[in-house]
Amino acid sequence: MTPSAPGISAGKFRNDLARIRPHLDLEAPGAALLEGCAETADALGRLEQAGLLIEATRLVAHALPPREAVWWACACARHTAPFGDNRAAEAKVRELAEEWVRRQTDAQRRAAMQAAEAAGMRGAEDWAAVAAFWSGDSMTPIDTPKVPPQPHFTGLAVAGYVALAAARGPATQRDARLQRFLASAREIAAGGVGRLEEEVP
Repeated sequence: MTPSAPGISAGKFRNDLARIRPHLDLEAPGAALLEGCAETADALGRLEQAGLLIEATRLVAHALPPREAVWWACACARHTAPFGDNRAAEAKVRELAEEWVRRQTDAQRRAAMQAAEAAGMRGAEDWAAVAAFWSGDSMTPIDTPKVPPQPHFTGLAVAGYVALAAARGPATQRDARLQRFLASAREIAAGGVGRLEEEVP
């Protein structure tokens, strides 16, 4: 069952490519593709056409605003939800991260992170909680001096999360999943929900 819409507004892709590029881990041919790009949507199209789908998801992870990026990651992981013994724990973590999208409180982001730590930080869902946590103003416990996360930390967590979600099960499914993930991201950037139906095992 897909989640209800979180009231996402038209987040749009941020166009600060100079900030994003160092986090894409592009080889020389991929870097050359982005020469002259001023718009994130243009860069995304070039990476997709070249078959650099993982790199394209990294671009999206850093180009969406944090709230929209976390929601996108949760949609991707719901699509390829785990069907093993740890499914219930991972689902709880994902749902707490989704709740942070709806209610961006400090208590909610900390609750998501605590659930991820309790689950063992082994699954894709745990990184959604990390992404939400790193979207706050401090990575330290309450009542201790604040240590703010670096601006790119949320994007790093979301990018890793999406890559893990795409890699579940047979490797032959990865590219098709990544293409669906990117279509979802475009919908979110346009103000939509970016909903992806769960795969059937």
